[in-house]
Amino acid sequence: MFNIVLVEPEIPQNTGNIARTCAATGTALHLVKPLGFSIDDKHLKRAGLDYWPYVSVTVYESLDDFMEKHGDEKLFLATTKAGQTYADVKYEDGSYILFGKETAGLPRDFINEHMDSAVRIPMGKEVNLRSLNLSNSAAIIIYEALRQQGFPELW
Repeated sequence: MFNIVLVEPEIPQNTGNIARTCAATGTALHLVKPLGFSIDDKHLKRAGLDYWPYVSVTVYESLDDFMEKHGDEKLFLATTKAGQTYADVKYEDGSYILFGKETAGLPRDFINEHMDSAVRIPMGKEVNLRSLNLSNSAAIIIYEALRQQGFPELW
């Protein structure tokens, strides 16, 4: 099983869509506070209402709290600041893939500490976008991780 970690997510629809992807792929969802919404928020539920009972969700008080519990695990940081792409790395069963909040990404100091495990999704330079939508980014990377494992338990 893989793990998607959303650090301080702000937009409930993105988290709801990611929860739906997690349900469809058997991926655990980890939410790191502060959250920009309540997990009971109607917009969050609307994006994945029928799927919430099928998602393993764990909530952490802070990034430090998450790292105390999982800092020794295999981590990948999704960031536009990485040198390697998401397809350049080998994902292991149980890996945690971290995504930062929509407006700022992951903390810069945190990225610098873990730059060897940072990955990016290639984008055209001429478009000049900050990044792709959070839920699209999570789907792209989790499906690459699953593809590398032969899509275990998926049909």
